[in-house]
Amino acid sequence: MAGSTYGTIFKITTWGESHGTALGVVIDGCPAGLSLCEDDIQIFLDRRKPGQNKYSTPRKENDTVKILSGVFDGKTTGTPISLLVENTSARSQDYSQIASCYRPGHADYTFDAKYGFRDYRGGGRSSGRETIGRVAAGAIAVKLLNELGICFTTFTRSIGPVCISEENFDSSLITKTPTCMPDLAANNHAEEYLKSCMEAQDSCGGVIECQVTGIPAGLGDPVFEKLDANLAKALVSIGSVKAFEIGEGVNVTNLKGSENNDSFYNNDGVIQKRTNHSGGTLGGISDGSTLIMRAHIKPTPSIFTSQETVDKEGNEVTINIKGRHDPVIVPRAVVVVESMAALTILDALLLNMTSKMDSVINFYNN
Repeated sequence: MAGSTYGTIFKITTWGESHGTALGVVIDGCPAGLSLCEDDIQIFLDRRKPGQNKYSTPRKENDTVKILSGVFDGKTTGTPISLLVENTSARSQDYSQIASCYRPGHADYTFDAKYGFRDYRGGGRSSGRETIGRVAAGAIAVKLLNELGICFTTFTRSIGPVCISEENFDSSLITKTPTCMPDLAANNHAEEYLKSCMEAQDSCGGVIECQVTGIPAGLGDPVFEKLDANLAKALVSIGSVKAFEIGEGVNVTNLKGSENNDSFYNNDGVIQKRTNHSGGTLGGISDGSTLIMRAHIKPTPSIFTSQETVDKEGNEVTINIKGRHDPVIVPRAVVVVESMAALTILDALLLNMTSKMDSVINFYNN
């Protein structure tokens, strides 16, 4: 199976299945000398692990990470970093009912069409648990970027029809509210909406926003390796993401050029923009302003309402999905979006070191 590797210089390969023995990631290209321990990674994994509130799957997993290689005396060695997280609470019997039929909204049919088989136990490689490897690698990328002054603020912008208010924005609430909303009033309304979805045995989606500050101008390339194009690929590669926006996003269709263009000015010798409709990129290259992107998350496809489908022989059947599922995936996906954004930005940063001859000369002369 191809397609489990991401990145050019800072490269990751995720592995494992939802109901296998373990999941993890191998990271290649991390510079030597970065201070790193399991606690640095565990903080990120704890943000996505299941069973933390009534709006996430009741599946209880500690998601405890083990560093198998690439770290010595608390610092990275420059060799591949291998990370492992064991599955300890898989209940494969919950999926026996749907072993021979295709769940609506899932990858069951397409996986079977491509490979001629599928792992019906929670979706196998198509499961959201695959993101464990992404988040573990993303924790390292964020730590490295933080040392360069690049910081992330990632949060739930909306759940269903409930959207946060900029006037109530409080970043300290992101890790305190069960929805990861930085707006207490919006969080309370979203919880009411989620309660109604759960009572109806249904689910909902939402929007995650990621803001990145401290990025220098000049990351990305002008044609096929645009920074925003690579960020789009990174975020849409997350299983539940169905749309990507940067800056004004789809709202640009409602603006005039005079409204959408960002004027430049000289701020004590530093070129800056007065507005940021572009979301931090121009021509596929970072412009030095805050990078603003959004991922639109679909409703969790595993719902307890009866659904019509077919089995492998094409017979029409009605299924009632059992097991442990999230009524909304958005809060747990916040850290996944942040991780994929960090992996993309770090890779672009490392690639950019050879974009100018002066940079190469300065590096080797110093």
